[in-house]
Amino acid sequence: MWIKKPQRVWARIVQGHRVASGLNGNPLFPGGTIRMQAAAFLSRGLDLRGYHSGTLNVSVAPLQVCPVRARLEFRGLAWHPTEPAEDFSFFDVCFRREGEGPVAGLIYYPHPETKPTHFQQSDVLELLMPFVSGLSYGDLIELEVCREQLEFKG
Repeated sequence: MWIKKPQRVWARIVQGHRVASGLNGNPLFPGGTIRMQAAAFLSRGLDLRGYHSGTLNVSVAPLQVCPVRARLEFRGLAWHPTEPAEDFSFFDVCFRREGEGPVAGLIYYPHPETKPTHFQQSDVLELLMPFVSGLSYGDLIELEVCREQLEFKG
């Protein structure tokens, strides 16, 4: 993937809430939120079949994430039978580990103002990527994002 007007930042892999993948065992989200949301996203034109059914959470601290203009945005997405509809944005991203080529994916951004629980800190991004083996909490990776979509301030 080629990113226009790229900006690069270092990020550290951190543990998330484990709700997107379903690994937290919450019966409200069987199989995880990504699997539950996939059909709703597909109905609006976003096919997640090439991505792992969970997010890779990374911290860009001490920087803060500042969305500018998403590549994709879905307002009022009703994906759960009992939870309220949410707004979602998606941004292009690539990441690299030292000595390896880029892996392309999306930054998954549930809008905090419509998200009922499981909020992220302002320095944490959730990445939707193909499954990548050998990643561990604490690993440092380089992110590349489009300046026109997302900025980092600090």
